[in-house]
Amino acid sequence: MAPVSPRFKRLLIAVITLLGLFAVYQTFDVSSTSRSVKTPNTYIPDTPVGQNVTSSGNNLRAALVALVRNSELNGMRSTVRQLEDRFNNRHNYPYIFLNDEDFTEEFKDGMRSVTKAPVYFGKLPTEHWGLSPYVTEKKVQEALEHNRDRYLYGGSYSYRLMCRYQSGFVYKHDLLKDLDYYWRIEPDVHYYCDIPYDPFKYMKDNKLIYGFTISPVEKAETVETLWETTRKWILENPDYLQDKSFIHWVVNEKSVYTRCHFWSNFEIVDLSFYRSEAYESYFQHLDRAGGFFYERWGDAPVHSMAASILLRKEQIHWFEDIGYHHPGYAHCPDKPEMAARCVCGGGSDYMYRSMCNRRFGEVGNIHKDQVLELAAMPDKQ
Repeated sequence: MAPVSPRFKRLLIAVITLLGLFAVYQTFDVSSTSRSVKTPNTYIPDTPVGQNVTSSGNNLRAALVALVRNSELNGMRSTVRQLEDRFNNRHNYPYIFLNDEDFTEEFKDGMRSVTKAPVYFGKLPTEHWGLSPYVTEKKVQEALEHNRDRYLYGGSYSYRLMCRYQSGFVYKHDLLKDLDYYWRIEPDVHYYCDIPYDPFKYMKDNKLIYGFTISPVEKAETVETLWETTRKWILENPDYLQDKSFIHWVVNEKSVYTRCHFWSNFEIVDLSFYRSEAYESYFQHLDRAGGFFYERWGDAPVHSMAASILLRKEQIHWFEDIGYHHPGYAHCPDKPEMAARCVCGGGSDYMYRSMCNRRFGEVGNIHKDQVLELAAMPDKQ
């Protein structure tokens, strides 16, 4: 066999080297592509949310949930970016976005780009979003016209759909069915403070059911018959009451409705409460009365009335240390150890001036027989 020339050897080595480099490049390119496809915030429709929460390393089945429109993309991105910076980048709880229409790809891509947490997008079932079967379209149109200039959203049909949905359906969506807790979030809000702990875990460890940050007074014209309707439900369903109730926060000793409510655009809730037989019975009673459409019963006064009647004070928590602003009201903690974690704007001391917050600190539980006595008194609004 003829000897191999040095020139041929050099050529052979060069070819082998090039083939090796090409193989390395292909491996890198495939793995990079694979990683980009399998990012943790890719929506996988057939993955239960609870399973995803467990697999992300959190020990609670919980999520941050928003009912939001495609047009609110920028406001929702702002909220999530703040939540990531203040809290969720350390916990990786999933986000669930719900809409009565299909989400656009622009919205989905826009939300995925601001978080590494799992992101889910869901459309509302048609049976959950629409006119209540207990009201008539003619009377609803008459009510909208009558209330158009009486208060904010007085003539808005879509706002009433939202209030009814948040009151009795959001927790029934398939994407929430495996959750134990939810944190309601909204577009265009501000979180002023770092949150160095897990509020979901705090709720569980302290056996809390309902958490809030701001508690204003509801406008009287929007809830003209809410307490009268609620009184009737209490008297018809005494077995749903606990031995003690925090009802005195929403109704004083003379059976006058205070109109105090937890502002539900921020709420952290043990969902077993909304799924309970008692709450469902109360919601169905309100829905049959028609006040979501004929008046403008909001989910905030409905949730607050239910929580105050069906829970004890020690099951409800004011997250004083979570500074929060939603257009209309703002809260920032004034205690030095809390304020050190916050950057707040002016006019954010509402909760320290709020009559309802003052009342929350002053009143306590009353016994079941006293609740029934209150409900039996004539309505003195």
